[in-house]
Amino acid sequence: MGCQTAAVDIRGDDRLGLQPFALRSVALVAAVLFAVLIALSGRYGFHRDELYFLLAGRHPAWGYVDQPPLTPLLARAGTAVFGASPTGLRVLPALLSSCSVVLTALLARELGARRGGQVLAAACCACSGYVLAMGHLLSTSTFDLTAELGVLLLTLRLLRTRDSRWWPALGAVIGVTLLNKQLVLSMLLALLVALPAARPWRETGRRPCPGKARLLLGPLLALLLALLISAPTLWWQATHGWPELKVARVLSHVDGVSGRLLFLPLQLLQFSPILVPVAVVGLRQLLRDDELRWARPVAVAYPVLCVLVLVGGGKPYYPLPLLLAVTAAGCEPVVRRVRRSWRVLTPLLLLAAATSALAALPVLPVSAVAVTNAVDIDQGEQVGWPPFTRAIAAAWTSIPTAQRAHATLLTSNYGEAGALSRYGSAYGLPTAYSGHMSLYEWGPPPDGDDGPVLLVEQADGQHRLEQPFSDCHTVTRIDNGLGIDNQEQHALVVLCTGAHRPWSVLWPSLREY
Repeated sequence: MGCQTAAVDIRGDDRLGLQPFALRSVALVAAVLFAVLIALSGRYGFHRDELYFLLAGRHPAWGYVDQPPLTPLLARAGTAVFGASPTGLRVLPALLSSCSVVLTALLARELGARRGGQVLAAACCACSGYVLAMGHLLSTSTFDLTAELGVLLLTLRLLRTRDSRWWPALGAVIGVTLLNKQLVLSMLLALLVALPAARPWRETGRRPCPGKARLLLGPLLALLLALLISAPTLWWQATHGWPELKVARVLSHVDGVSGRLLFLPLQLLQFSPILVPVAVVGLRQLLRDDELRWARPVAVAYPVLCVLVLVGGGKPYYPLPLLLAVTAAGCEPVVRRVRRSWRVLTPLLLLAAATSALAALPVLPVSAVAVTNAVDIDQGEQVGWPPFTRAIAAAWTSIPTAQRAHATLLTSNYGEAGALSRYGSAYGLPTAYSGHMSLYEWGPPPDGDDGPVLLVEQADGQHRLEQPFSDCHTVTRIDNGLGIDNQEQHALVVLCTGAHRPWSVLWPSLREY
Protein backbone atom coordinates (compact mmCIF):
# COMPACT_ATOMS: atom_id res chain seq x y z
CA MET A 1 0.00 0.00 0.00
CA GLY A 2 2.42 2.66 -1.14
CA CYS A 3 2.03 6.19 -2.39
CA GLN A 4 0.45 5.14 -5.68
CA THR A 5 -2.32 3.18 -3.95
CA ALA A 6 -2.97 6.02 -1.55
CA ALA A 7 -3.12 8.57 -4.34
CA VAL A 8 -5.78 6.56 -6.16
CA ASP A 9 -7.87 6.35 -3.01
CA ILE A 10 -7.54 10.09 -2.34
CA ARG A 11 -8.68 10.99 -5.85
CA GLY A 12 -11.69 8.75 -5.46
CA ASP A 13 -12.70 9.19 -9.12
CA ASP A 14 -12.06 5.71 -10.49
CA ARG A 15 -15.58 4.57 -9.64
CA LEU A 16 -17.27 7.72 -10.88
CA GLY A 17 -16.43 8.62 -14.46
CA LEU A 18 -18.10 11.51 -16.24
CA GLN A 19 -21.00 10.76 -18.52
CA PRO A 20 -21.15 12.32 -22.03
CA PHE A 21 -22.48 15.85 -21.90
CA ALA A 22 -26.01 16.29 -23.30
CA LEU A 23 -24.91 19.36 -25.22
CA ARG A 24 -27.75 19.66 -27.73
CA SER A 25 -30.57 19.21 -25.24
CA VAL A 26 -29.00 21.49 -22.63
CA ALA A 27 -28.21 24.12 -25.28
CA LEU A 28 -31.85 23.96 -26.41
CA VAL A 29 -33.06 24.66 -22.85
CA ALA A 30 -30.60 27.56 -22.58
CA ALA A 31 -31.67 28.94 -25.97
CA VAL A 32 -35.37 28.81 -25.06
CA LEU A 33 -34.64 30.68 -21.82
CA PHE A 34 -32.65 33.31 -23.72
CA ALA A 35 -35.44 33.77 -26.28
CA VAL A 36 -38.09 34.18 -23.57
CA LEU A 37 -36.00 36.68 -21.63
CA ILE A 38 -35.28 38.79 -24.72
CA ALA A 39 -38.91 38.66 -25.88
CA LEU A 40 -40.08 40.07 -22.53
CA SER A 41 -37.14 42.38 -21.86
CA GLY A 42 -38.75 45.58 -23.10
CA ARG A 43 -42.32 45.20 -21.85
CA TYR A 44 -41.94 47.52 -18.86
CA GLY A 45 -38.89 49.75 -18.49
CA PHE A 46 -35.59 50.21 -16.73
CA HIS A 47 -35.35 49.12 -13.12
CA ARG A 48 -34.15 51.75 -10.64
CA ASP A 49 -30.92 49.78 -10.05
CA GLU A 50 -30.28 49.56 -13.79
CA LEU A 51 -30.62 53.33 -14.09
CA TYR A 52 -28.04 53.63 -11.32
CA PHE A 53 -25.68 51.20 -13.05
CA LEU A 54 -25.99 53.17 -16.29
CA LEU A 55 -25.13 56.35 -14.41
CA ALA A 56 -22.25 54.67 -12.54
CA GLY A 57 -20.91 53.33 -15.83
CA ARG A 58 -20.39 56.95 -16.89
CA HIS A 59 -18.17 57.41 -13.81
CA PRO A 60 -15.80 54.42 -14.17
CA ALA A 61 -13.82 53.55 -11.06
CA TRP A 62 -12.25 50.51 -9.42
CA GLY A 63 -15.01 50.58 -6.84
CA TYR A 64 -18.14 52.27 -5.58
CA VAL A 65 -19.44 52.61 -2.05
CA ASP A 66 -21.98 49.84 -2.55
CA GLN A 67 -20.33 47.55 -5.11
CA PRO A 68 -17.21 46.65 -7.11
CA PRO A 69 -16.90 47.94 -10.70
CA LEU A 70 -18.00 45.03 -12.89
CA THR A 71 -21.78 45.49 -13.09
CA PRO A 72 -21.64 49.21 -14.03
CA LEU A 73 -19.07 48.31 -16.68
CA LEU A 74 -21.37 45.59 -18.01
CA ALA A 75 -24.20 48.13 -18.14
CA ARG A 76 -22.06 50.52 -20.13
CA ALA A 77 -20.78 47.80 -22.47
CA GLY A 78 -24.23 46.29 -22.99
CA THR A 79 -25.89 49.53 -24.00
CA ALA A 80 -22.91 50.51 -26.15
CA VAL A 81 -23.12 47.26 -28.13
CA PHE A 82 -26.85 46.46 -28.10
CA GLY A 83 -28.43 49.89 -27.68
CA ALA A 84 -29.44 52.20 -24.83
CA SER A 85 -32.81 50.55 -24.23
CA PRO A 86 -34.10 48.05 -21.66
CA THR A 87 -33.68 45.26 -24.23
CA GLY A 88 -30.16 46.38 -25.14
CA LEU A 89 -29.15 46.51 -21.50
CA ARG A 90 -30.66 43.08 -20.79
CA VAL A 91 -28.99 41.06 -23.54
CA LEU A 92 -26.02 40.33 -21.27
CA PRO A 93 -28.18 39.23 -18.30
CA ALA A 94 -30.08 36.88 -20.63
CA LEU A 95 -26.80 35.43 -21.89
CA LEU A 96 -25.49 35.02 -18.34
CA SER A 97 -28.64 33.19 -17.27
CA SER A 98 -28.33 30.87 -20.25
CA CYS A 99 -24.76 30.17 -19.14
CA SER A 100 -26.11 29.42 -15.64
CA VAL A 101 -28.39 26.78 -17.20
CA VAL A 102 -25.40 25.12 -18.88
CA LEU A 103 -23.32 25.28 -15.70
CA THR A 104 -26.10 23.66 -13.66
CA ALA A 105 -26.26 20.80 -16.17
CA LEU A 106 -22.47 20.45 -15.91
CA LEU A 107 -22.79 20.31 -12.12
CA ALA A 108 -25.25 17.44 -12.49
CA ARG A 109 -22.84 15.71 -14.89
CA GLU A 110 -19.99 16.18 -12.42
CA LEU A 111 -22.17 14.43 -9.84
CA GLY A 112 -22.71 11.43 -12.11
CA ALA A 113 -25.88 12.41 -13.99
CA ARG A 114 -26.57 10.88 -17.38
CA ARG A 115 -28.35 12.69 -20.21
CA GLY A 116 -31.77 12.74 -18.52
CA GLY A 117 -30.41 14.04 -15.23
CA GLN A 118 -28.41 16.74 -17.00
CA VAL A 119 -31.43 17.93 -18.97
CA LEU A 120 -33.59 17.97 -15.83
CA ALA A 121 -30.94 20.02 -14.02
CA ALA A 122 -30.88 22.51 -16.90
CA ALA A 123 -34.68 22.69 -16.89
CA CYS A 124 -34.85 23.18 -13.10
CA CYS A 125 -32.43 26.08 -13.39
CA ALA A 126 -34.38 27.65 -16.27
CA CYS A 127 -37.68 27.31 -14.37
CA SER A 128 -36.43 28.85 -11.12
CA GLY A 129 -37.95 32.23 -10.31
CA TYR A 130 -34.58 33.50 -9.10
CA VAL A 131 -32.85 32.60 -12.35
CA LEU A 132 -35.63 34.21 -14.39
CA ALA A 133 -35.47 37.38 -12.30
CA MET A 134 -31.69 37.60 -12.60
CA GLY A 135 -31.90 37.04 -16.36
CA HIS A 136 -34.52 39.72 -16.83
CA LEU A 137 -32.73 42.52 -14.96
CA LEU A 138 -29.10 43.56 -14.82
CA SER A 139 -27.96 43.44 -11.21
CA THR A 140 -24.87 42.48 -9.26
CA SER A 141 -26.57 39.15 -8.54
CA THR A 142 -26.93 38.42 -12.27
CA PHE A 143 -23.22 37.93 -12.80
CA ASP A 144 -22.80 36.56 -9.29
CA LEU A 145 -25.14 33.64 -9.98
CA THR A 146 -23.20 32.52 -13.06
CA ALA A 147 -19.81 33.09 -11.46
CA GLU A 148 -20.65 31.20 -8.26
CA LEU A 149 -21.96 28.26 -10.26
CA GLY A 150 -18.62 28.30 -12.08
CA VAL A 151 -16.78 28.33 -8.75
CA LEU A 152 -18.89 25.39 -7.55
CA LEU A 153 -18.21 23.42 -10.74
CA LEU A 154 -14.45 23.88 -10.40
CA THR A 155 -14.65 23.04 -6.70
CA LEU A 156 -16.43 19.78 -7.46
CA ARG A 157 -13.89 18.97 -10.15
CA LEU A 158 -11.10 19.48 -7.62
CA LEU A 159 -12.84 17.40 -4.97
CA ARG A 160 -13.50 14.60 -7.44
CA THR A 161 -10.17 14.42 -9.23
CA ARG A 162 -7.65 15.94 -6.80
CA ASP A 163 -6.02 17.30 -9.94
CA SER A 164 -4.02 20.39 -8.95
CA ARG A 165 -4.19 21.76 -12.48
CA TRP A 166 -7.70 23.08 -11.70
CA TRP A 167 -6.51 25.38 -8.91
CA PRO A 168 -5.39 28.28 -11.18
CA ALA A 169 -8.74 28.24 -12.98
CA LEU A 170 -10.58 28.34 -9.63
CA GLY A 171 -8.45 31.25 -8.42
CA ALA A 172 -9.04 33.19 -11.63
CA VAL A 173 -12.82 32.74 -11.48
CA ILE A 174 -12.88 33.77 -7.82
CA GLY A 175 -10.83 36.87 -8.65
CA VAL A 176 -13.22 37.94 -11.42
CA THR A 177 -16.18 37.24 -9.14
CA LEU A 178 -14.68 39.56 -6.52
CA LEU A 179 -14.69 42.33 -9.12
CA ASN A 180 -18.47 42.06 -9.02
CA LYS A 181 -19.33 41.18 -5.41
CA GLN A 182 -17.67 39.85 -2.26
CA LEU A 183 -20.47 37.37 -1.53
CA VAL A 184 -18.41 34.52 -2.99
CA LEU A 185 -16.19 34.75 0.09
CA SER A 186 -19.12 33.66 2.28
CA MET A 187 -19.74 30.67 0.02
CA LEU A 188 -16.06 29.73 0.10
CA LEU A 189 -16.06 29.99 3.89
CA ALA A 190 -19.11 27.72 4.06
CA LEU A 191 -17.39 25.18 1.78
CA LEU A 192 -14.24 25.33 3.88
CA VAL A 193 -16.24 24.72 7.07
CA ALA A 194 -18.02 21.82 5.34
CA LEU A 195 -14.86 20.25 3.89
CA PRO A 196 -14.28 17.78 6.77
CA ALA A 197 -17.59 16.11 5.84
CA ALA A 198 -15.87 14.59 2.80
CA ARG A 199 -12.79 13.36 4.73
CA PRO A 200 -10.78 13.76 1.51
CA TRP A 201 -7.48 13.18 3.23
CA ARG A 202 -8.27 9.63 4.39
CA GLU A 203 -5.77 7.26 2.86
CA THR A 204 -5.42 3.52 2.70
CA GLY A 205 -1.64 3.70 2.52
CA ARG A 206 0.63 3.80 5.52
CA ARG A 207 3.72 5.41 4.04
CA PRO A 208 3.72 9.24 3.59
CA CYS A 209 4.23 10.52 0.07
CA PRO A 210 7.33 12.68 -0.41
CA GLY A 211 5.49 15.16 -2.66
CA LYS A 212 2.66 15.75 -0.24
CA ALA A 213 3.81 19.25 0.71
CA ARG A 214 3.20 20.27 -2.89
CA LEU A 215 -0.51 19.95 -2.26
CA LEU A 216 -0.36 23.42 -0.70
CA LEU A 217 0.99 24.97 -3.88
CA GLY A 218 -2.34 24.70 -5.70
CA PRO A 219 -4.42 26.55 -3.08
CA LEU A 220 -1.69 29.16 -2.68
CA LEU A 221 -1.56 29.74 -6.42
CA ALA A 222 -5.36 30.07 -6.53
CA LEU A 223 -5.24 32.56 -3.66
CA LEU A 224 -2.53 34.63 -5.32
CA LEU A 225 -4.41 34.73 -8.63
CA ALA A 226 -7.66 35.73 -6.92
CA LEU A 227 -5.89 38.52 -5.01
CA LEU A 228 -4.02 39.69 -8.10
CA ILE A 229 -7.18 39.98 -10.19
CA SER A 230 -9.28 41.59 -7.47
CA ALA A 231 -6.48 43.77 -6.02
CA PRO A 232 -7.63 47.05 -7.65
CA THR A 233 -11.12 46.95 -6.19
CA LEU A 234 -9.87 45.67 -2.81
CA TRP A 235 -7.38 48.54 -2.74
CA TRP A 236 -10.14 51.02 -3.60
CA GLN A 237 -12.31 49.74 -0.77
CA ALA A 238 -9.40 49.82 1.69
CA THR A 239 -8.41 53.38 0.81
CA HIS A 240 -12.03 54.54 1.10
CA GLY A 241 -12.66 52.97 4.50
CA TRP A 242 -14.49 49.81 3.30
CA PRO A 243 -17.78 51.57 2.53
CA GLU A 244 -19.38 48.33 1.30
CA LEU A 245 -19.34 47.09 4.90
CA LYS A 246 -21.18 50.24 6.00
CA VAL A 247 -23.80 49.74 3.30
CA ALA A 248 -24.21 46.07 4.32
CA ARG A 249 -24.82 47.08 7.94
CA VAL A 250 -27.46 49.61 6.86
CA LEU A 251 -29.25 47.07 4.67
CA SER A 252 -29.16 44.49 7.47
CA HIS A 253 -30.73 47.00 9.85
CA VAL A 254 -33.46 47.83 7.31
CA ASP A 255 -34.47 44.17 6.94
CA GLY A 256 -34.55 43.70 10.71
CA VAL A 257 -36.01 40.73 12.58
CA SER A 258 -38.89 40.20 10.15
CA GLY A 259 -36.44 39.66 7.31
CA ARG A 260 -34.67 36.94 9.29
CA LEU A 261 -37.93 35.20 10.21
CA LEU A 262 -38.99 35.08 6.56
CA PHE A 263 -35.53 34.08 5.34
CA LEU A 264 -36.24 30.44 4.45
CA PRO A 265 -39.84 30.87 3.14
CA LEU A 266 -38.76 33.73 0.89
CA GLN A 267 -35.75 31.77 -0.33
CA LEU A 268 -37.85 28.78 -1.33
CA LEU A 269 -40.46 31.02 -2.97
CA GLN A 270 -37.76 32.76 -4.99
CA PHE A 271 -36.25 29.39 -5.93
CA SER A 272 -39.66 27.77 -6.78
CA PRO A 273 -41.63 25.62 -4.32
CA ILE A 274 -42.30 23.09 -7.08
CA LEU A 275 -38.57 22.39 -7.43
CA VAL A 276 -37.95 21.98 -3.70
CA PRO A 277 -38.58 18.17 -3.72
CA VAL A 278 -35.76 17.75 -6.25
CA ALA A 279 -33.47 19.75 -3.95
CA VAL A 280 -34.47 17.54 -1.02
CA VAL A 281 -33.59 14.44 -3.04
CA GLY A 282 -30.26 16.02 -3.95
CA LEU A 283 -29.48 16.85 -0.34
CA ARG A 284 -30.23 13.30 0.71
CA GLN A 285 -28.20 11.90 -2.19
CA LEU A 286 -25.12 13.93 -1.27
CA LEU A 287 -25.35 13.07 2.41
CA ARG A 288 -26.06 9.34 2.09
CA ASP A 289 -24.47 8.07 -1.12
CA ASP A 290 -20.96 6.78 -0.35
CA GLU A 291 -19.96 7.19 -4.00
CA LEU A 292 -20.65 10.94 -3.66
CA ARG A 293 -18.89 11.31 -0.33
CA TRP A 294 -16.31 13.51 -2.03
CA ALA A 295 -19.09 16.01 -2.93
CA ARG A 296 -20.62 16.06 0.56
CA PRO A 297 -19.18 19.52 1.39
CA VAL A 298 -21.67 21.05 -1.07
CA ALA A 299 -24.59 19.59 0.89
CA VAL A 300 -23.19 20.66 4.24
CA ALA A 301 -22.16 24.09 2.95
CA TYR A 302 -25.73 25.01 2.02
CA PRO A 303 -27.13 25.16 5.59
CA VAL A 304 -23.84 26.63 6.80
CA LEU A 305 -24.14 29.45 4.29
CA CYS A 306 -27.78 30.01 5.27
CA VAL A 307 -26.67 30.48 8.88
CA LEU A 308 -23.86 32.83 7.86
CA VAL A 309 -26.23 34.93 5.77
CA LEU A 310 -28.83 34.98 8.55
CA VAL A 311 -26.27 36.13 11.12
CA GLY A 312 -24.92 38.74 8.73
CA GLY A 313 -28.37 40.02 7.81
CA GLY A 314 -28.04 39.15 4.11
CA LYS A 315 -30.74 38.53 1.52
CA PRO A 316 -32.61 35.20 1.26
CA TYR A 317 -31.39 34.63 -2.29
CA TYR A 318 -27.68 34.69 -1.40
CA PRO A 319 -27.42 30.88 -0.89
CA LEU A 320 -29.41 30.02 -4.04
CA PRO A 321 -26.39 29.13 -6.22
CA LEU A 322 -25.52 26.45 -3.66
CA LEU A 323 -29.15 25.32 -3.63
CA LEU A 324 -29.01 24.94 -7.41
CA ALA A 325 -25.94 22.71 -7.01
CA VAL A 326 -27.80 20.61 -4.43
CA THR A 327 -30.75 20.39 -6.81
CA ALA A 328 -28.45 19.24 -9.60
CA ALA A 329 -27.42 16.33 -7.39
CA GLY A 330 -31.04 15.23 -7.11
CA CYS A 331 -31.86 15.26 -10.81
CA GLU A 332 -30.39 11.88 -11.78
CA PRO A 333 -32.07 10.01 -8.88
CA VAL A 334 -35.41 11.67 -9.70
CA VAL A 335 -35.20 10.69 -13.37
CA ARG A 336 -34.32 7.11 -12.41
CA ARG A 337 -37.00 6.67 -9.77
CA VAL A 338 -39.98 8.37 -11.36
CA ARG A 339 -41.75 5.94 -13.65
CA ARG A 340 -42.29 7.43 -17.10
CA SER A 341 -40.33 10.33 -15.72
CA TRP A 342 -40.75 12.90 -18.48
CA ARG A 343 -44.53 12.39 -18.69
CA VAL A 344 -44.65 13.26 -14.99
CA LEU A 345 -41.87 15.84 -14.85
CA THR A 346 -42.76 17.91 -17.92
CA PRO A 347 -46.11 19.19 -16.55
CA LEU A 348 -44.45 19.98 -13.21
CA LEU A 349 -41.63 21.89 -14.93
CA LEU A 350 -44.13 23.83 -17.03
CA LEU A 351 -46.07 24.69 -13.87
CA ALA A 352 -42.86 25.80 -12.17
CA ALA A 353 -41.94 27.91 -15.20
CA ALA A 354 -45.39 29.51 -15.37
CA THR A 355 -45.57 30.40 -11.68
CA SER A 356 -41.99 31.67 -11.67
CA ALA A 357 -42.59 33.76 -14.80
CA LEU A 358 -45.69 35.36 -13.28
CA ALA A 359 -43.68 36.40 -10.23
CA ALA A 360 -40.40 37.38 -11.90
CA LEU A 361 -41.08 38.42 -15.51
CA PRO A 362 -43.23 41.15 -17.09
CA VAL A 363 -45.76 38.72 -18.56
CA LEU A 364 -48.81 40.69 -17.41
CA PRO A 365 -49.91 44.08 -18.81
CA VAL A 366 -48.44 47.13 -17.11
CA SER A 367 -51.87 47.87 -15.66
CA ALA A 368 -51.64 44.61 -13.66
CA VAL A 369 -48.23 45.29 -12.12
CA ALA A 370 -49.91 46.40 -8.89
CA VAL A 371 -50.87 42.73 -8.37
CA THR A 372 -47.45 41.17 -9.04
CA ASN A 373 -45.74 44.01 -7.18
CA ALA A 374 -47.16 42.60 -3.95
CA VAL A 375 -45.06 39.46 -4.56
CA ASP A 376 -41.98 40.96 -6.22
CA ILE A 377 -41.34 44.66 -5.56
CA ASP A 378 -38.84 44.76 -8.42
CA GLN A 379 -41.76 44.62 -10.85
CA GLY A 380 -43.04 48.00 -9.67
CA GLU A 381 -39.60 49.59 -9.83
CA GLN A 382 -39.59 49.14 -13.62
CA VAL A 383 -42.51 51.45 -14.32
CA GLY A 384 -43.20 55.14 -13.98
CA TRP A 385 -39.82 56.67 -14.77
CA PRO A 386 -40.85 58.66 -17.90
CA PRO A 387 -43.88 60.19 -16.07
CA PHE A 388 -41.59 60.89 -13.12
CA THR A 389 -39.19 62.80 -15.38
CA ARG A 390 -42.04 64.75 -16.99
CA ALA A 391 -43.29 65.80 -13.56
CA ILE A 392 -39.80 67.03 -12.60
CA ALA A 393 -39.48 68.88 -15.92
CA ALA A 394 -42.83 70.62 -15.38
CA ALA A 395 -41.77 71.67 -11.89
CA TRP A 396 -38.43 72.92 -13.24
CA THR A 397 -40.22 75.31 -15.58
CA SER A 398 -41.86 76.95 -12.54
CA ILE A 399 -38.43 78.40 -11.70
CA PRO A 400 -38.03 81.83 -13.36
CA THR A 401 -35.86 81.57 -16.46
CA ALA A 402 -33.29 84.05 -15.11
CA GLN A 403 -32.75 81.91 -11.99
CA ARG A 404 -32.40 78.50 -13.65
CA ALA A 405 -28.73 78.98 -14.53
CA HIS A 406 -27.91 78.91 -10.80
CA ALA A 407 -30.62 76.46 -9.71
CA THR A 408 -29.94 72.91 -8.52
CA LEU A 409 -31.79 69.65 -9.01
CA LEU A 410 -31.51 67.31 -5.99
CA THR A 411 -32.96 63.80 -5.63
CA SER A 412 -33.47 61.47 -2.68
CA ASN A 413 -31.92 58.37 -4.22
CA TYR A 414 -29.92 56.92 -7.06
CA GLY A 415 -32.96 55.64 -8.98
CA GLU A 416 -34.36 59.15 -9.33
CA ALA A 417 -30.98 60.59 -10.32
CA GLY A 418 -30.49 57.77 -12.83
CA ALA A 419 -33.92 58.35 -14.37
CA LEU A 420 -33.27 62.09 -14.76
CA SER A 421 -29.87 61.32 -16.28
CA ARG A 422 -31.49 58.91 -18.75
CA TYR A 423 -34.60 60.91 -19.71
CA GLY A 424 -33.97 64.45 -18.50
CA SER A 425 -31.94 65.76 -21.44
CA ALA A 426 -35.03 65.61 -23.67
CA TYR A 427 -36.64 68.20 -21.38
CA GLY A 428 -33.56 70.38 -20.94
CA LEU A 429 -33.03 69.34 -17.32
CA PRO A 430 -29.60 69.90 -15.75
CA THR A 431 -27.47 67.31 -13.95
CA ALA A 432 -29.31 65.80 -11.01
CA TYR A 433 -27.35 65.53 -7.76
CA SER A 434 -27.89 63.22 -4.81
CA GLY A 435 -26.14 62.24 -1.60
CA HIS A 436 -27.25 58.63 -1.99
CA MET A 437 -24.66 55.86 -2.35
CA SER A 438 -21.92 56.67 -4.89
CA LEU A 439 -23.71 59.76 -6.19
CA TYR A 440 -22.33 61.49 -3.12
CA GLU A 441 -18.85 61.04 -4.61
CA TRP A 442 -19.95 62.80 -7.81
CA GLY A 443 -21.02 65.96 -5.99
CA PRO A 444 -21.38 68.50 -4.56
CA PRO A 445 -22.92 71.06 -6.89
CA PRO A 446 -20.75 74.13 -7.46
CA ASP A 447 -21.01 76.75 -4.72
CA GLY A 448 -21.90 79.17 -7.50
CA ASP A 449 -25.23 77.36 -7.90
CA ASP A 450 -26.73 79.40 -5.08
CA GLY A 451 -30.19 79.81 -6.60
CA PRO A 452 -33.41 77.82 -6.10
CA VAL A 453 -33.29 74.11 -5.26
CA LEU A 454 -35.80 71.70 -6.75
CA LEU A 455 -35.78 68.47 -4.79
CA VAL A 456 -37.63 65.16 -4.64
CA GLU A 457 -38.81 64.31 -1.14
CA GLN A 458 -39.92 60.78 -0.32
CA ALA A 459 -43.56 60.42 0.74
CA ASP A 460 -42.78 59.27 4.30
CA GLY A 461 -43.88 62.57 5.87
CA GLN A 462 -40.51 63.29 7.54
CA HIS A 463 -39.27 65.95 5.08
CA ARG A 464 -35.63 65.25 5.92
CA LEU A 465 -34.24 66.49 2.62
CA GLU A 466 -35.89 69.91 2.98
CA GLN A 467 -34.27 70.77 6.30
CA PRO A 468 -31.07 72.47 5.00
CA PHE A 469 -33.06 74.71 2.61
CA SER A 470 -35.18 77.87 2.92
CA ASP A 471 -38.82 78.65 2.08
CA CYS A 472 -39.77 75.24 0.71
CA HIS A 473 -43.16 74.49 -0.77
CA THR A 474 -44.60 71.50 -2.61
CA VAL A 475 -44.99 72.01 -6.35
CA THR A 476 -46.52 68.64 -7.23
CA ARG A 477 -46.75 64.99 -6.27
CA ILE A 478 -45.44 62.08 -8.33
CA ASP A 479 -48.14 59.79 -9.71
CA ASN A 480 -47.25 56.95 -12.07
CA GLY A 481 -50.88 56.83 -13.20
CA LEU A 482 -51.14 53.08 -12.59
CA GLY A 483 -51.68 52.96 -8.85
CA ILE A 484 -48.41 51.06 -8.39
CA ASP A 485 -46.94 51.51 -4.95
CA ASN A 486 -43.24 51.87 -5.73
CA GLN A 487 -40.68 54.07 -4.00
CA GLU A 488 -41.54 57.19 -6.02
CA GLN A 489 -45.32 56.94 -5.93
CA HIS A 490 -46.72 60.05 -4.16
CA ALA A 491 -43.23 61.51 -3.62
CA LEU A 492 -43.20 65.27 -3.26
CA VAL A 493 -41.53 67.62 -5.72
CA VAL A 494 -40.46 70.54 -3.57
CA LEU A 495 -39.10 73.95 -4.58
CA CYS A 496 -36.91 75.88 -2.13
CA THR A 497 -35.50 79.37 -2.55
CA GLY A 498 -31.97 78.31 -1.63
CA ALA A 499 -29.62 76.55 0.78
CA HIS A 500 -28.67 77.77 4.25
CA ARG A 501 -24.97 77.17 3.58
CA PRO A 502 -22.68 76.76 0.55
CA TRP A 503 -22.92 73.35 -1.10
CA SER A 504 -19.33 72.44 -0.18
CA VAL A 505 -20.17 72.89 3.51
CA LEU A 506 -23.65 71.38 3.31
CA TRP A 507 -22.79 68.30 1.25
CA PRO A 508 -21.46 65.96 4.01
CA SER A 509 -24.80 66.22 5.85
CA LEU A 510 -26.64 64.89 2.75
CA ARG A 511 -24.81 61.55 2.53
CA GLU A 512 -27.17 58.56 2.56
CA TYR A 513 -26.50 54.79 2.35
